[in-house]
Amino acid sequence: MHSLKTFLLAFGLAAAATGAPQLAAADTLTVGAYPANPPWEVKTETGEFEGFEVDLVKEIAKRLGDDVDFQDLGFQALFAATASGRIDMAISTISITNDRLQNQSFTQGYYDSDLALVTQVGSDVKSLEDMKGKTVGALSTSTGETWVKANQEKYGFGDFKGYDTFQNLLLDVQNGRVDGGVSDIGSFQFAMKQLPQLQIAARIQTGDRFAIMLPKNSPLLQKVNDAISAIKTDGTMAKLHEKWLGAAPDKGTSTVDVLPIPTAQ
Repeated sequence: MHSLKTFLLAFGLAAAATGAPQLAAADTLTVGAYPANPPWEVKTETGEFEGFEVDLVKEIAKRLGDDVDFQDLGFQALFAATASGRIDMAISTISITNDRLQNQSFTQGYYDSDLALVTQVGSDVKSLEDMKGKTVGALSTSTGETWVKANQEKYGFGDFKGYDTFQNLLLDVQNGRVDGGVSDIGSFQFAMKQLPQLQIAARIQTGDRFAIMLPKNSPLLQKVNDAISAIKTDGTMAKLHEKWLGAAPDKGTSTVDVLPIPTAQ
Protein backbone atom coordinates (compact mmCIF):
# COMPACT_ATOMS: atom_id res chain seq x y z
CA MET A 1 0.00 0.00 0.00
CA HIS A 2 0.97 3.60 -0.18
CA SER A 3 1.89 3.46 3.52
CA LEU A 4 4.76 1.20 2.46
CA LYS A 5 6.82 4.37 2.08
CA THR A 6 6.83 4.82 5.86
CA PHE A 7 8.28 1.35 6.32
CA LEU A 8 10.85 1.86 3.60
CA LEU A 9 11.90 5.18 5.11
CA ALA A 10 12.37 3.55 8.50
CA PHE A 11 14.33 0.74 6.88
CA GLY A 12 16.49 3.27 5.10
CA LEU A 13 17.30 5.07 8.34
CA ALA A 14 18.22 1.78 9.97
CA ALA A 15 20.44 0.88 7.03
CA ALA A 16 22.16 4.25 7.22
CA ALA A 17 22.87 3.69 10.92
CA THR A 18 24.50 0.34 10.19
CA GLY A 19 26.35 1.52 7.13
CA ALA A 20 24.41 -0.87 4.86
CA PRO A 21 23.67 0.29 1.26
CA GLN A 22 20.37 2.18 0.87
CA LEU A 23 17.89 1.53 -1.91
CA ALA A 24 15.59 4.24 -3.25
CA ALA A 25 12.06 2.89 -3.65
CA ALA A 26 8.91 4.27 -5.20
CA ASP A 27 5.59 4.27 -3.38
CA THR A 28 3.23 1.48 -4.38
CA LEU A 29 -0.41 2.29 -5.11
CA THR A 30 -2.62 -0.62 -4.11
CA VAL A 31 -5.58 -0.64 -6.49
CA GLY A 32 -8.64 -2.85 -6.17
CA ALA A 33 -10.32 -3.98 -9.36
CA TYR A 34 -13.10 -6.36 -10.41
CA PRO A 35 -11.45 -8.49 -13.12
CA ALA A 36 -14.45 -9.47 -15.26
CA ASN A 37 -15.43 -6.07 -16.60
CA PRO A 38 -14.21 -5.62 -20.21
CA PRO A 39 -13.13 -3.31 -21.72
CA TRP A 40 -12.46 -1.56 -18.40
CA GLU A 41 -10.80 -4.37 -16.44
CA VAL A 42 -10.02 -7.93 -17.43
CA LYS A 43 -7.41 -10.50 -16.48
CA THR A 44 -5.27 -12.08 -19.18
CA GLU A 45 -4.27 -15.73 -19.28
CA THR A 46 -1.06 -14.78 -17.49
CA GLY A 47 -3.00 -13.16 -14.63
CA GLU A 48 -2.19 -9.59 -15.60
CA PHE A 49 -4.82 -6.86 -15.51
CA GLU A 50 -5.56 -4.86 -18.65
CA GLY A 51 -8.26 -2.45 -19.79
CA PHE A 52 -9.20 1.22 -20.06
CA GLU A 53 -9.12 1.95 -16.33
CA VAL A 54 -6.06 -0.26 -15.82
CA ASP A 55 -4.16 1.82 -18.37
CA LEU A 56 -5.46 4.99 -16.72
CA VAL A 57 -4.18 3.96 -13.27
CA LYS A 58 -0.82 2.94 -14.75
CA GLU A 59 -0.55 6.37 -16.39
CA ILE A 60 -1.43 8.11 -13.12
CA ALA A 61 1.19 6.07 -11.26
CA LYS A 62 3.77 6.85 -13.94
CA ARG A 63 3.18 10.58 -13.54
CA LEU A 64 3.36 10.32 -9.75
CA GLY A 65 6.51 8.21 -9.88
CA ASP A 66 4.74 5.30 -8.17
CA ASP A 67 4.40 1.57 -8.76
CA VAL A 68 1.02 -0.19 -8.95
CA ASP A 69 -0.20 -3.38 -7.29
CA PHE A 70 -3.61 -4.52 -8.59
CA GLN A 71 -5.79 -6.52 -6.18
CA ASP A 72 -8.44 -8.89 -7.57
CA LEU A 73 -11.67 -8.09 -5.68
CA GLY A 74 -15.39 -8.58 -6.18
CA PHE A 75 -17.30 -5.43 -7.05
CA GLN A 76 -19.02 -5.08 -3.68
CA ALA A 77 -15.77 -5.84 -1.87
CA LEU A 78 -14.20 -2.73 -3.40
CA PHE A 79 -16.31 -0.46 -1.20
CA ALA A 80 -15.33 -2.17 2.06
CA ALA A 81 -11.68 -2.25 1.00
CA THR A 82 -11.49 1.51 0.39
CA ALA A 83 -13.60 2.37 3.44
CA SER A 84 -11.24 0.37 5.67
CA GLY A 85 -8.12 1.76 3.98
CA ARG A 86 -7.03 -1.71 2.89
CA ILE A 87 -6.46 -0.39 -0.63
CA ASP A 88 -5.47 3.07 -1.82
CA MET A 89 -8.08 3.27 -4.56
CA ALA A 90 -10.61 1.27 -6.52
CA ILE A 91 -11.62 1.08 -10.16
CA SER A 92 -14.28 -0.91 -12.05
CA THR A 93 -16.76 1.51 -13.66
CA ILE A 94 -17.75 2.95 -10.27
CA SER A 95 -20.27 5.77 -10.61
CA ILE A 96 -20.13 8.85 -8.40
CA THR A 97 -23.26 9.09 -6.26
CA ASN A 98 -24.14 11.33 -3.36
CA ASP A 99 -24.71 8.30 -1.12
CA ARG A 100 -21.25 6.97 -1.89
CA LEU A 101 -19.68 10.38 -1.30
CA GLN A 102 -20.85 10.24 2.31
CA ASN A 103 -18.33 7.47 3.06
CA GLN A 104 -15.83 7.53 0.20
CA SER A 105 -13.89 10.09 -1.82
CA PHE A 106 -13.92 10.24 -5.61
CA THR A 107 -11.77 11.89 -8.23
CA GLN A 108 -13.37 13.88 -10.99
CA GLY A 109 -15.29 11.73 -13.45
CA TYR A 110 -13.55 10.61 -16.65
CA TYR A 111 -16.36 8.80 -18.46
CA ASP A 112 -20.03 9.67 -18.84
CA SER A 113 -21.83 6.38 -18.30
CA ASP A 114 -24.68 7.29 -20.60
CA LEU A 115 -27.04 4.96 -22.39
CA ALA A 116 -27.36 4.77 -26.16
CA LEU A 117 -29.74 3.63 -28.87
CA VAL A 118 -28.02 1.29 -31.32
CA THR A 119 -29.39 0.34 -34.75
CA GLN A 120 -28.31 -1.40 -37.93
CA VAL A 121 -26.08 0.55 -40.27
CA GLY A 122 -28.40 1.89 -42.99
CA SER A 123 -31.46 1.91 -40.72
CA ASP A 124 -33.95 4.73 -41.16
CA VAL A 125 -33.82 5.24 -37.39
CA LYS A 126 -31.57 8.27 -36.83
CA SER A 127 -32.91 9.46 -33.48
CA LEU A 128 -35.08 8.42 -30.56
CA GLU A 129 -38.03 10.15 -32.21
CA ASP A 130 -37.68 7.78 -35.17
CA MET A 131 -38.39 4.84 -32.83
CA LYS A 132 -42.10 5.74 -32.63
CA GLY A 133 -44.10 2.54 -33.09
CA LYS A 134 -40.95 0.45 -33.50
CA THR A 135 -39.69 -2.50 -31.46
CA VAL A 136 -36.98 -1.73 -28.89
CA GLY A 137 -34.86 -4.17 -26.92
CA ALA A 138 -32.79 -3.99 -23.73
CA LEU A 139 -31.27 -6.31 -21.15
CA SER A 140 -33.90 -7.45 -18.69
CA THR A 141 -33.80 -5.62 -15.30
CA SER A 142 -31.07 -3.28 -16.63
CA THR A 143 -30.95 0.52 -16.53
CA GLY A 144 -31.70 0.32 -20.25
CA GLU A 145 -35.00 -1.45 -19.63
CA THR A 146 -35.84 1.01 -16.84
CA TRP A 147 -35.20 3.93 -19.17
CA VAL A 148 -37.24 2.44 -22.04
CA LYS A 149 -40.27 1.85 -19.83
CA ALA A 150 -39.99 5.30 -18.22
CA ASN A 151 -39.89 6.93 -21.67
CA GLN A 152 -42.41 4.71 -23.45
CA GLU A 153 -45.07 7.43 -23.62
CA LYS A 154 -42.65 10.23 -24.52
CA TYR A 155 -41.22 8.49 -27.60
CA GLY A 156 -44.13 6.19 -28.45
CA PHE A 157 -42.08 3.00 -28.60
CA GLY A 158 -43.83 -0.07 -29.99
CA ASP A 159 -43.18 -3.50 -28.53
CA PHE A 160 -40.46 -4.07 -25.94
CA LYS A 161 -38.28 -7.18 -25.93
CA GLY A 162 -36.12 -8.11 -22.91
CA TYR A 163 -32.89 -10.09 -23.20
CA ASP A 164 -30.94 -12.31 -20.83
CA THR A 165 -27.60 -11.60 -22.51
CA PHE A 166 -26.02 -8.59 -24.15
CA GLN A 167 -24.86 -10.76 -27.06
CA ASN A 168 -28.40 -11.78 -27.94
CA LEU A 169 -29.53 -8.16 -27.87
CA LEU A 170 -26.75 -7.23 -30.29
CA LEU A 171 -27.54 -10.13 -32.62
CA ASP A 172 -31.23 -9.23 -32.79
CA VAL A 173 -30.48 -5.60 -33.61
CA GLN A 174 -27.92 -6.69 -36.20
CA ASN A 175 -30.38 -9.11 -37.82
CA GLY A 176 -33.32 -6.68 -37.72
CA ARG A 177 -35.42 -8.63 -35.26
CA VAL A 178 -35.70 -5.45 -33.19
CA ASP A 179 -35.42 -1.93 -34.62
CA GLY A 180 -33.14 -0.62 -31.88
CA GLY A 181 -31.47 -1.60 -28.63
CA VAL A 182 -30.81 0.47 -25.52
CA SER A 183 -27.85 -0.18 -23.21
CA ASP A 184 -24.63 1.40 -21.89
CA ILE A 185 -22.89 3.38 -24.61
CA GLY A 186 -19.47 2.05 -23.63
CA SER A 187 -20.62 -1.55 -24.04
CA PHE A 188 -21.96 -0.73 -27.49
CA GLN A 189 -18.79 1.08 -28.54
CA PHE A 190 -16.68 -1.87 -27.45
CA ALA A 191 -18.94 -4.37 -29.24
CA MET A 192 -18.96 -2.31 -32.43
CA LYS A 193 -15.22 -2.90 -32.81
CA GLN A 194 -16.21 -6.47 -33.79
CA LEU A 195 -19.67 -5.67 -35.19
CA PRO A 196 -19.32 -2.87 -37.76
CA GLN A 197 -22.89 -3.53 -38.94
CA LEU A 198 -24.12 -1.60 -35.90
CA GLN A 199 -24.21 2.14 -35.29
CA ILE A 200 -25.12 4.44 -32.42
CA ALA A 201 -28.20 6.40 -33.43
CA ALA A 202 -28.55 8.47 -30.24
CA ARG A 203 -26.72 9.10 -27.00
CA ILE A 204 -29.01 9.13 -23.94
CA GLN A 205 -27.57 11.27 -21.15
CA THR A 206 -27.97 9.94 -17.61
CA GLY A 207 -25.69 12.27 -15.64
CA ASP A 208 -23.71 9.30 -14.24
CA ARG A 209 -19.91 9.38 -14.39
CA PHE A 210 -17.22 6.79 -13.70
CA ALA A 211 -14.38 7.84 -11.38
CA ILE A 212 -11.65 6.45 -9.15
CA MET A 213 -12.84 5.79 -5.59
CA LEU A 214 -10.55 6.37 -2.60
CA PRO A 215 -10.92 6.23 1.18
CA LYS A 216 -12.75 9.24 2.60
CA ASN A 217 -10.45 12.30 2.68
CA SER A 218 -7.53 10.30 1.30
CA PRO A 219 -4.27 12.31 1.19
CA LEU A 220 -3.82 10.93 -2.34
CA LEU A 221 -7.03 12.47 -3.67
CA GLN A 222 -5.71 15.84 -4.82
CA LYS A 223 -2.60 14.61 -6.60
CA VAL A 224 -4.43 11.72 -8.27
CA ASN A 225 -7.11 14.15 -9.40
CA ASP A 226 -4.44 16.57 -10.70
CA ALA A 227 -2.89 13.72 -12.68
CA ILE A 228 -6.28 12.96 -14.25
CA SER A 229 -6.63 16.64 -15.21
CA ALA A 230 -3.24 16.52 -16.95
CA ILE A 231 -4.12 13.25 -18.68
CA LYS A 232 -7.26 14.87 -20.08
CA THR A 233 -5.54 18.11 -21.05
CA ASP A 234 -2.72 16.53 -23.06
CA GLY A 235 -5.06 14.16 -24.93
CA THR A 236 -3.92 10.93 -23.28
CA MET A 237 -7.42 10.21 -21.94
CA ALA A 238 -8.89 10.59 -25.42
CA LYS A 239 -6.31 8.11 -26.75
CA LEU A 240 -7.32 5.58 -24.09
CA HIS A 241 -10.96 6.05 -25.13
CA GLU A 242 -10.09 5.38 -28.78
CA LYS A 243 -7.88 2.39 -27.91
CA TRP A 244 -10.45 0.59 -25.78
CA LEU A 245 -13.79 1.80 -27.13
CA GLY A 246 -12.87 2.24 -30.78
CA ALA A 247 -14.08 5.82 -31.09
CA ALA A 248 -13.00 9.32 -30.15
CA PRO A 249 -14.77 10.75 -27.09
CA ASP A 250 -17.54 13.25 -27.71
CA LYS A 251 -16.82 16.91 -27.08
CA GLY A 252 -18.22 18.20 -23.81
CA THR A 253 -17.99 14.82 -22.04
CA SER A 254 -16.03 14.15 -18.87
CA THR A 255 -13.44 12.21 -20.88
CA VAL A 256 -12.40 15.53 -22.37
CA ASP A 257 -13.37 18.25 -19.88
CA VAL A 258 -11.44 18.88 -16.66
CA LEU A 259 -13.82 18.82 -13.69
CA PRO A 260 -13.63 19.62 -9.96
CA ILE A 261 -13.39 16.97 -7.28
CA PRO A 262 -16.98 15.98 -6.41
CA THR A 263 -18.29 16.70 -2.92
CA ALA A 264 -21.19 15.29 -0.92
CA GLN A 265 -24.41 17.28 -0.78
